[in-house]
Amino acid sequence: MNKQIVLLPGDGVGTEIMESAKLVLNTIASEFDHSFTFYQHAIGGDAIDNYGTPLPEDTVKACQLADAILLGAVGGEKWDSFPGHLRPEKGLLGIRKKLGLFANLRPVKGFAPLLHASPLKEEVIKGSDILIVRELTGGLYFGKPSERRDNGNIVVDTLYYQRNEMERIIDKGFQSARLRNNKLTSVDKANVLESSKMWREIVNEKSNEYPDVTVEHLLVDAAAMKLITHPTSFDVIVTENLFGDILSDEASVLTGSLGMLPSASVRSDGVGLYEPVHGSAPDIAGKGIANPLGMILSVALMLRFSFEMEEEASEIEKAVNECLEQGYHTLDLNIKGGKQVGTKEITEIVVENLTTKSVSNSICSMYV
Repeated sequence: MNKQIVLLPGDGVGTEIMESAKLVLNTIASEFDHSFTFYQHAIGGDAIDNYGTPLPEDTVKACQLADAILLGAVGGEKWDSFPGHLRPEKGLLGIRKKLGLFANLRPVKGFAPLLHASPLKEEVIKGSDILIVRELTGGLYFGKPSERRDNGNIVVDTLYYQRNEMERIIDKGFQSARLRNNKLTSVDKANVLESSKMWREIVNEKSNEYPDVTVEHLLVDAAAMKLITHPTSFDVIVTENLFGDILSDEASVLTGSLGMLPSASVRSDGVGLYEPVHGSAPDIAGKGIANPLGMILSVALMLRFSFEMEEEASEIEKAVNECLEQGYHTLDLNIKGGKQVGTKEITEIVVENLTTKSVSNSICSMYV
């Protein structure tokens, strides 16, 4: 099976962790008899420097033809003083919009060797396994342009949603719950916002189509508090763009390491953009110490959600977990009694775990 994958390394450590992703994908291709073709293009600050725009048209065209897209990271202090239309983040927002990637899937699951680094007590966070489904192309971020009135003393931002935009992300939430534990938490602010009132109405309507899924409604402030006090009570959370942005970032630090978390932005036909949650970390770029595990786990999400390669995705996740259980970690992680290694070394350990697992499975199958 041949798949066309566009690589967008972006800025900072993006180039280094993208090399790790390619190595893992080439290993999967070899071990499972697949074929992946890579096309690399510019986005973010790198694109601004070389093409004068954070999202070149060639990048858009390549992504429109791809089966999936892998993104490293965008941004950095170098471009902080640039005007709004020349900010690296505009490239990421733009490609999501142009490709119609309306659903952001953010899994938050702790790895046992890292739970001691969580800001929560281990007994509170242990066993947490959450999927946040966030609407990505509407709401406050994509309303009509903000404006200032009365000589700058009044500011207006517009929260805009169409009903069908809410319906498709809520459907994605229910579908995701069905693939897990049939529990869905819908987060809104229905006691204040008209958009949230319509959101809650749609969730209640949709619940009739998914009678096997248990639904609860939470106001966003209550949800934020519950994520800290009782994270194991959540399974799938579905919410609109702004609330999802805030809650997913809150949840991302609970497990003890931002560097371990992958992210997927998908649409209905399976095409998606996959990226680690962490930033571009320009201060460590080129030093060979960046943590590539969030990027590698994003590869696993790509195989699962865009290519329906569940076995391959699971083997990557197992290989990463085994790497941590063996005590290997990068500078940003903290495993007691473990061994600190660099970007290349930890990638090679994951690959070794993948190939060892494959050989072991092949030997076992001979005696079945």
